[in-house]
Amino acid sequence: MDVSSYKPKGRIEHKHLLNLLDYSTADIYEILHLSQSLKTAFKRGKKHEFLRGKTLAMIFSKSSTRTRVSFEMGMHQLGGHSLFLSSNDIQLGRGETIQDTAKVLSRYGIDGVMIRTFLQSDVEELAKHGSFSVINGLTDDFHPCQALTDVFTLFEHYGKLNGIKLTYFGDGNNMAHSLMLAGAKTGMNVCICSPKGYQPDPEITAAAQKFGNVTVTEDVAEAAADADALYTDVFFSMGQTKDKAKESALMPYQVNSDVLGMAKKDAVFMHCLPAHRGEEVTENVIDSTHSIVFEEAENRLHVQKAVMCLLMGKK
Repeated sequence: MDVSSYKPKGRIEHKHLLNLLDYSTADIYEILHLSQSLKTAFKRGKKHEFLRGKTLAMIFSKSSTRTRVSFEMGMHQLGGHSLFLSSNDIQLGRGETIQDTAKVLSRYGIDGVMIRTFLQSDVEELAKHGSFSVINGLTDDFHPCQALTDVFTLFEHYGKLNGIKLTYFGDGNNMAHSLMLAGAKTGMNVCICSPKGYQPDPEITAAAQKFGNVTVTEDVAEAAADADALYTDVFFSMGQTKDKAKESALMPYQVNSDVLGMAKKDAVFMHCLPAHRGEEVTENVIDSTHSIVFEEAENRLHVQKAVMCLLMGKK
């Protein structure tokens, strides 16, 4: 069954979004359908204050334009409140344990916590000890909100997901991991094209392959052939030191006009942003009519609103 024929139930059986490993195809379809509904309401100027009286705390160990603004505006549009908590401003950044932070926030009646940090274990520890819903805004291992946004954007563009070939070029990082899981579980053909030494985690790859069609290759031409969507991310994630060896290994995997020409004629280009133009992608690709990067950026708002509604809206 494809997402287009799925009948929403209005709920998912989850309290948290830590990664997509334990989310079923139906769970993802629920999020996509609600995202579409919320986006339609937003475009029509229709109020949709489904989280009135709810509060989301946002913990940032890594800064971000899209994550902060989309979650803040999302809570505002849903009728709730948001609290920005930089690691520089709270005791977590001075050595207080995740466990103690979770217990304190629970006592204050927080309904949800979005955390954008380095270690996946921090996200899981927060969920273990807090009474609230936890949303992974990004870790070094996973970026589930962005991957859900990406499959929603492709569903919006093509009207289906089954059989769509999505090829990711570059570092096998958190984006590659989450795209493999989201794509495999929604019937897409996901190809990760990375050089040896920079390919995605073998265990996460193996887990994704249990759910659907996922391949990993070093061959750019093979990866780009018949692709409906070409995707890339920065070569050096936040907190990583730029080094010449990695840059040299990844530059042949840059998405440029030659790579775009190997894909389907109507293929789209995707990037989670921010982009380093001239490194992982050339300007004539990211600024071309094939590019849907700003549709992706916009859709973060609606997908994250759907996630918050489904997790935090429970009575």
